[in-house]
Amino acid sequence: MSERTQTVTVADGGFDLRLWIPQRGSGPGLLLIPEIFGVSDYIRAVAADLAELGYVVGVPDLFWRLNPGWAAAHDEEGLRASLEQVADLDPGKAADDCAAALGALAARPEVTGRTGALGFCLGGSLAYAVAARGDESGLSAVLSFYGSAVPDAPQLLDDIRCPIQFHFGGRDPYIPRDRVTIVEEAAAGRPGVEVHVQEEAGHAFHNFYAPMFHNPEAGRAAWALAMDFLRRHLPAV
Repeated sequence: MSERTQTVTVADGGFDLRLWIPQRGSGPGLLLIPEIFGVSDYIRAVAADLAELGYVVGVPDLFWRLNPGWAAAHDEEGLRASLEQVADLDPGKAADDCAAALGALAARPEVTGRTGALGFCLGGSLAYAVAARGDESGLSAVLSFYGSAVPDAPQLLDDIRCPIQFHFGGRDPYIPRDRVTIVEEAAAGRPGVEVHVQEEAGHAFHNFYAPMFHNPEAGRAAWALAMDFLRRHLPAV
């Protein structure tokens, strides 16, 4: 596996897209969209894990207009600073950046075939927003982990053309269980749409670098479901 960085140019500037290339040198593209903690040690670890599975992984710098290279610690101070940072983030521009990053990733010579997106927290909301651009997104599969904006816009499911899998925690203080129910009800009966709830878990339960959030059992269960979803819809081999 190797790492590199490329610049993605948009109308008002440019931002870094961190890349992880699998050992064999090529594979499907997977845009990994970070949490509010930015391109943190956790996100880098997840990117490396996915590259080991055979994906060409790209991670965009979502906060480049505010604080380029933002990467916060997974503690109370890091959480406070990240919440302040995300309050100033323009979600529309962030979604546009993700779409531009996806296009840049798909154009990489190492990317063979199709592309997908996987987002955590803020990234889960943005992955959903990009998927809702329909065929224009070019996505073949999307994974959205505990995106707080998802229950606010269940109607976007009408515009999604690729398989999508949602993950939530049943005890998430940022996304109350009744909000998750909105997504479950909107997804019911739709082919290619899955909603999985780890009922005993809170927010960011997969983040194994954040003791305040991590729920090992829920994280393992959700990740197994996510990897099965990728094997079915965006296989790396």
